[in-house]
Amino acid sequence: MSKTWVMIICGAIIGAVALTLGEAGNPANMGVCVACFLRDSAGSFNLHSASAVQYFRPEITGFVIGAFASALLFREFSAKGGSAPVIRFTLGFFMMLGCLVFLGCPLRMMLRLGAGDLNALIGLAGLVAGIGVGCLFIKKGFTLPRNYRQSSLEGALFPIICLALLLLFLWNGELFRASVKGPGASHAPVWLSLIGGVLIGIVVQRSRFCFIGMAKNIFLTRNFSMALGVLALTLLVGIGNLYLGKFTAGFEHQPIAHADGVWNFLSMALVGLCGVFITGCPLRQLVRAGQGSSDAAIVVLGMLLGAAAAHNFSLASSPAGPTAGGKIIVIIGILLTLIIGVIYIFRARKIVASAGKPADE
Repeated sequence: MSKTWVMIICGAIIGAVALTLGEAGNPANMGVCVACFLRDSAGSFNLHSASAVQYFRPEITGFVIGAFASALLFREFSAKGGSAPVIRFTLGFFMMLGCLVFLGCPLRMMLRLGAGDLNALIGLAGLVAGIGVGCLFIKKGFTLPRNYRQSSLEGALFPIICLALLLLFLWNGELFRASVKGPGASHAPVWLSLIGGVLIGIVVQRSRFCFIGMAKNIFLTRNFSMALGVLALTLLVGIGNLYLGKFTAGFEHQPIAHADGVWNFLSMALVGLCGVFITGCPLRQLVRAGQGSSDAAIVVLGMLLGAAAAHNFSLASSPAGPTAGGKIIVIIGILLTLIIGVIYIFRARKIVASAGKPADE
């Protein structure tokens, strides 16, 4: 089977899982959203006090456990790390803030589009613009320092922690905070959420499916296979929503979304730029962490803290629109990420020059 068909099938599977979880009780247009689920999970750990968005989402642990099991089964588990951990943590932090100003990760963006939310088109344009800028940095030589092989325990520790948290939740869910109203109170049955998360984790681990990688492949290699997978996902979700009577085209009054086009664009541009520099969207980071990458695990921790900060400091948007703090943090995030990009371009050129090679080679 060709790689294009693999991507199309994988996109359709992810879309089908998202539709199923949405119909089973997850919030509207949020069958699967890595940013929103990490935000809810942060609330369940009492990392923030926003009572409407607190629930330990089994899907998150499912992504990691599914990827871990798949990597072990197909002998692709590889414990590596040590590549600019503070930079990765910071970029994960700002990528999450960008998602929560937009109100969704790149996956939810496509789910929103498949439900008729035209604000997601503006977010998609911003995401692609951010990825395009990031690719220009890569062409100029941007790269983070190399990672190193680590012990198997270091690579397996993050999946083990996720499994332990899941077992604790299944044993006594009352240990975790849970919303009684709002998005956090809307969720599919635990067993279905876990199965859906594990399935997506396996699919993404095997296919390397990634929403950042989609546009990155187009910009750098003119490879459209993953883009066709994302298109298949969106079309399937669109057809499913039409069948279920949940398709509503327009900008206004969309579920858990706002219609401020400028900040929808800029927030997702921040997500795209950060994603290029750390090689992957939020979903891909969780899957890579499951495969043994402690670098990705550091990014996930940055995203978790970013989710907490978003609600502790009124940075996250609401259906009423972005907050003043959210707008400021997006601008700070874009500027800081660009500065990181410039610094690492000069660092790469300096390394090349010190090796006795032309700086532009």
